[in-house]
Amino acid sequence: MRGNDQQAYDRGTSLFSPDGRIYQVEYAREAVSRGAPSVGIRTADGVVLAAMSRTSSPLMEAESIEKLHKLDDHVATASAGHVADARKLIDLARRQTQVNQLRYGEPIGIETLTKHVTDHIQENTQLGGTRPYGAALLIGGIENGEPRLFGADPSGTPHEWKATVIGDGRDEIQSTLEAEWSDSLTVEEGVELAVTALSEYADDLTAADLSIATITAADGYRMLSDEDVADVVPDLPVDGTETADDDETAGEEATDGETDGDEEEADDATGDDGDTTDDGDTTDDGDATDDE
Repeated sequence: MRGNDQQAYDRGTSLFSPDGRIYQVEYAREAVSRGAPSVGIRTADGVVLAAMSRTSSPLMEAESIEKLHKLDDHVATASAGHVADARKLIDLARRQTQVNQLRYGEPIGIETLTKHVTDHIQENTQLGGTRPYGAALLIGGIENGEPRLFGADPSGTPHEWKATVIGDGRDEIQSTLEAEWSDSLTVEEGVELAVTALSEYADDLTAADLSIATITAADGYRMLSDEDVADVVPDLPVDGTETADDDETAGEEATDGETDGDEEEADDATGDDGDTTDDGDTTDDGDATDDE
């Protein structure tokens, strides 16, 4: 359906088109797909959440972009899409974890929390004067000693996952997760898989581009430092300076090669003079240049 007919169903979030679509929800999903990707992986002993940060300017502080959020000691979330919408949902989730702790004296279940959030998201697809949330969440944590991972999209539908991704590059990243995931993955292997999958989206990925957190029964929520990530994935550069240093070194070597070539030409020209050739000073100077 196109043109004026489609526009008639764009005017409200509570209107279905004749072919059963709610266009505003589809537009909200498009907002999510434009965001930098976040990955969730359930492992045998915990949950791994990994998110890419994308700055709009080199003057922006990368640390100001938060994609991973602790909700309680046993549960956390990763977001993608419209940042302000995501923060609203994260605040809702945090309040509910505290309400559950105060009311029942125990940590909230991961599925219970997810359904509370998705119920709120779904309400915004039915009520007049509102719009769908342009954000998606991955909610992962430990429930009764077992790791669990859920996704919540702008339609308000909760799904449980073994491994999934939200945001841009979904097809490539999800294909890697489906090919590499297994029930026996450890948390460390889950971190490595998350980095490998996100590398399908960004060839020049570095640890500085990533935020990675783990949730386990033993340690609870733990945010990994760049060094922690580098320990698990040694081939991943910590930041972009290593590549720059390599380029600079290559440039210096090329310059040294040109200098050596010029000196050899000068030596050949000097070799026409028999007296100068017998003098070893010129050769010694060339050796000194090679050492530098």
